[in-house]
Amino acid sequence: MNGTTFNRRRFLKSAAALAAPVLSTLRHSGFAYPEKQTHTMIPRPDLLPRDAPEGVEVFQLSDDPASMGHIYMEAQIFTPDSRRLVLRRAAFSHDGDRYNPAHCHMLCDLENNGELSPLTRELGVAGPCVSPDGKFFYYFVADEAGTRVELKRVNLDGTGRETVHVLDGAIPGTSHRASNLYPLSTLSSDGKRLAMPVFLGDGETENAPFGLLVYDLEKAALNLILEGTSWSNLHPQYCRSQDPAACHDIMIQENHGAEYDRKGVHLPGKLVGGQGADIHLVRDDGTDFRDFPCGRDVTRETCQGHQCWRGRGETAVIGTEGPPREGKGAKMELVEARAAPSAGHKGIHTPEAWRNDLSRGFEDPRFCHFGVDTNGRRILSDYPAHDGRWLLYAAEFGTGEDDPLANWRFVLDARSTKPAHPHPFLSPDGTKGFFNSDETGIIQPYMVTGLWNDATQSRDDG
Repeated sequence: MNGTTFNRRRFLKSAAALAAPVLSTLRHSGFAYPEKQTHTMIPRPDLLPRDAPEGVEVFQLSDDPASMGHIYMEAQIFTPDSRRLVLRRAAFSHDGDRYNPAHCHMLCDLENNGELSPLTRELGVAGPCVSPDGKFFYYFVADEAGTRVELKRVNLDGTGRETVHVLDGAIPGTSHRASNLYPLSTLSSDGKRLAMPVFLGDGETENAPFGLLVYDLEKAALNLILEGTSWSNLHPQYCRSQDPAACHDIMIQENHGAEYDRKGVHLPGKLVGGQGADIHLVRDDGTDFRDFPCGRDVTRETCQGHQCWRGRGETAVIGTEGPPREGKGAKMELVEARAAPSAGHKGIHTPEAWRNDLSRGFEDPRFCHFGVDTNGRRILSDYPAHDGRWLLYAAEFGTGEDDPLANWRFVLDARSTKPAHPHPFLSPDGTKGFFNSDETGIIQPYMVTGLWNDATQSRDDG
């Protein structure tokens, strides 16, 4: 960082430039498609700081030469019992080469020494998602030409694979075709609806729109609920609440001023522009559009583009970034907020909205990617330090609505390079933390346990 402002767009540009030659090598490397791997998680005590509390352990979950990684902090890739999660092979921090034969999704069984079992074999897989009951793995398959999109599901033991829906032509009720599938999808808490962002261009039209498809899984039908040029990086996340009304709400990100080519690929450094992105809430039939009170004021704060629900509640944790500070770079804070009636993209100036600066008790907040457990009690975040290191911190939510995060714990230095974002998150029960690192020279997934022992003390990174 060297005292300059952290900029997510620069990171993405750098990541893409570094990943391209490696992806090309992987595509032509002859890596065999994996079968089930009876696997032993690799203890990595060397990754812990010297003063790590007793009981804290780190494990490397794979040493696959084709690389392996977590999918993303917000992705629904865990079974609710916290015993199994889905990893992505031959991939990188934000996605991977979907048409590389080595690219696939693997089920990692934490209770069976980290055994890895392949879940997908098709080319062009995107939008992986584990159902809230932990029974099914949903995913999309699209051909490289973008003419056919299939929604599939399979049992987590690899049996019972079936095609739920096929879109071969225009989206019903529109003249648009779906192409350039987004890396992430999201399932409603009742398991009945699935949302997936897509590009709506034909590869020839300039400034073609993006959109959000919502699949009714019981009726095998779909509906386009959003359409426009600002929906190029939606990060859709269904509310995890069991409430009959709230379970229809989807948190979405709107990237104002984004620039992209005719295939829907962002131009370098053009992921967002102007006053930046903002975060909204919309019902999954496209109605009841609301705003979260964060960002949209470059003199005060912008949205980083990282957010997640606080467990099963109806408030979200949103990453914000302030203006540069001389010699320190920008503050990068964690804000908890509740959506309010839409006031026209006013962000932090949204009237009659509640928000709480969670990181106000931290001396120099620079929190970036993060995840919260299902109970909404614990958080794990990475921290891009001024010297270029990616540090991990954990903290706990207070008991009062307006309390800051407390009991901060420095966990470890992820030893990642800048493009290899750690993207940390917690297991649903909050007992295990996960992150990516390329400290071996290639991205692999890691797990840290024992964070919440009574012996764990708050401390800084030294």
